[in-house]
Amino acid sequence: MARITILFGIVLVLLGGFGYVATGSHFPTALIPSYVGIVLALLGFFAYTPDTKRRMLFMHIAVTIGLLGFLGTVKGGIIDYVAMLNGRQFPHPAAVEEKAAMSVLLLVFVVLCVRSFVAARRARA
Repeated sequence: MARITILFGIVLVLLGGFGYVATGSHFPTALIPSYVGIVLALLGFFAYTPDTKRRMLFMHIAVTIGLLGFLGTVKGGIIDYVAMLNGRQFPHPAAVEEKAAMSVLLLVFVVLCVRSFVAARRARA
C-alpha cells in the first residue's frame, strides 16, 4: 500500500500543478491538491518499511488525511460538478473540475486502503 500511496500523492501533485497552470497561475488555491499529494507521498515513503507497526501507523495517518480530503472536497467537487453538467454556471469551472478530480482520487485511495486493511486483518487471523 505504500507504493500506491506514493502513486496517489504524485498524481495529486500533478493535478494541482496542472490546475494552477490551467487557471493562468493566478489562483494559489489551485495548488491544494499538490499539498495533499506531497503529504500523502511523504507518508507513503515513511510507510515503505519492513517494520509492521511503523507501516501501520503511517498508512492509517495517510488514509485519515485521504478521508478528510475527500470529505472536504465532495460538496464543492462532485456535487458541484454534477450541477455544472446539468447546466449550472460557476465563476471558475476549472476549480470545480479540479475539486471533483481530487475528490474522486481521494475516494478511490480511501477505498483501496480500507480493502487493504481488511485483507491484512483477515490474513493475521
